Amino acid sequence: MTDQPEFDAIEAIRRRQPPDGRVAFGIGDDTALLWGGPADWLVTVDMILEHVHFRPGTPLDLVGRKSLAVNLSDLAAMAGRPVAALVAMGIPSGYSARQIDDVYRGIEDLAREFHVAIVGGDTNRSHSGLVISITLLGHPTGKGAVTRSGAQPGDILMVTGKLGGSLAGRHLSFQPRVEEACRLHELVGLHAMMDLSDGLAGDIFHLSKESRCGIIIDVNLLPIHDDVVPDGRSTINHALHDGEDFELLFAVSPADADRLMSTQPLKPIPVSRIGEVVAGSEASMRQIDGSLSRLQPGGYVHRF
Repeated sequence: MTDQPEFDAIEAIRRRQPPDGRVAFGIGDDTALLWGGPADWLVTVDMILEHVHFRPGTPLDLVGRKSLAVNLSDLAAMAGRPVAALVAMGIPSGYSARQIDDVYRGIEDLAREFHVAIVGGDTNRSHSGLVISITLLGHPTGKGAVTRSGAQPGDILMVTGKLGGSLAGRHLSFQPRVEEACRLHELVGLHAMMDLSDGLAGDIFHLSKESRCGIIIDVNLLPIHDDVVPDGRSTINHALHDGEDFELLFAVSPADADRLMSTQPLKPIPVSRIGEVVAGSEASMRQIDGSLSRLQPGGYVHRF
């Protein structure tokens, strides 16, 4: 690790942060103070680790970008607007000041794009690769936060974008759907929503469980990303199981679904109908011939 003292590094990061009217004081005290008034806060934290979420040798600016992007995706899933972030980093021995700067540059570039103030954090030495944990704070938009628990039988399930093939590189460079979520929230009644991080075939069970409903996925309607390449697995398998798409999965009324399908208000990002919410608790797939089969949980699962 560079022999630059920790507090010199923190001061260098502090000097790089632009003034922000929402921040009374940020880096330099024991906590940050944010001007908020009588408002609700959304708070999320996500961690990415070398050898788990990215390979050694991955460009460090993309690693930094992803560490904030995954948090922004979680906030988008609640139809929230980001405000501020705290960045904690475990830095491996042997890292140079340039390498650390590359990580922060990736974080800061995306923070500027989404108007996120970096208000603090922590740095420590890591003995097991680079670790970045970011806590993101934001506000719900005017209609309130959207949860996973409001889907109802008869609702239509939809997704933004296309699914599968993310490990070709998109898992590092994806665009968090913050603006898209807020736009959808303005246009229609979002009954439930979540982001797709671990794969549709895994994540959709969380929505089903929280809403206490069953679901049917129509495999013929799944939007397949161009990044999916022939490798012995079907394109449908990729769309269901690859993970790290970071698109939005949401439930709306049939009328709102028809409106979104006909107007496509997020162009050039498509919104697609992929299934429906039904009574019960089972998750099923409607095959191309119309028959139903049980949907097996899949996607990425952390094992401890």
